[in-house]
Amino acid sequence: MTWGWVGTRGTWATPEAQASMEAMADHAVTWTAIAYAAEQATAFSTDIPFDQSPTVTDDEIVGAIRSAKALGMKVVLKPVVNCADGTWRAHIGFFDWDVPNEPSWSDWFASYTAFILHAAALAEAEGCEMLCIGCEMVRADGQEAHWRRLIERVREVYSGLVTYNCDKYQEDHVTWWDAVDVISSSGYYPIDTWQQHLDRIEKVVVASGKPFFFMEAGCPSRTGSADLPNDWALPGEPSGAEQLRYYEVMLDACRERPWVGGLMLWDWPADLYALEDAAGNDDYCPYGKPAGEYLRSAYADWRASVRE
Repeated sequence: MTWGWVGTRGTWATPEAQASMEAMADHAVTWTAIAYAAEQATAFSTDIPFDQSPTVTDDEIVGAIRSAKALGMKVVLKPVVNCADGTWRAHIGFFDWDVPNEPSWSDWFASYTAFILHAAALAEAEGCEMLCIGCEMVRADGQEAHWRRLIERVREVYSGLVTYNCDKYQEDHVTWWDAVDVISSSGYYPIDTWQQHLDRIEKVVVASGKPFFFMEAGCPSRTGSADLPNDWALPGEPSGAEQLRYYEVMLDACRERPWVGGLMLWDWPADLYALEDAAGNDDYCPYGKPAGEYLRSAYADWRASVRE
């Protein structure tokens, strides 16, 4: 389960955040992606001021890692870049080649590398089992040389597993999977398309020889969301049944594929809503909803079958 998104400064080092993480661990969650965002101004900016608000502080990140580990969970540290103007990070992009006096991929990757290396040092110091070096950077995916160099730099300071979280539908478009240890993607696929997309992804996994898991997957508890699970603003009414139906189909499909190493479900906020408000909450978190109870049982059963 992903915890803490978007990582707003001041929200992680609180009793409420600790209670949230404990409630998440109670759902048979054994791995958590501790996810936080740094903000660049626009999709064409090349400066990522990751040491400034609204990004959580290093102390908050370290505290969250230690809390998760104390609760018996393994940790993927997941630093992500967002655009302050609301543009989705997938659209961050520049000319294919560097042009004088224009923002460039080289300038952006220099700033992004500093951001990721800072996270890598924290992950190494705190013993995080995995580091995610990027999330849904669709336009940047084609900058293969930059990504390979970034991964080389990361491995100079971090000894754990390295993954990259490509966006949905992009698993077979990334050309540098050989450079990471684990392939991961965002699995927000419409409820009736899981089998066809798993067929497609399986070819990538087999060809790569790498482990695979879904770094993100899930569905809002909202009518209509099962058909468009990546749309967090889709109009609809709160519906725990809709979310449960999606979870059941998604996990059943993934259980049939032994190469799927698991799902890092989206998501569990640091500021968790009250249990009595769960029925009226229409977001991704399954806490207090039918999907939450199903998750606890399904994860426990899946873990038992793996041990066998």
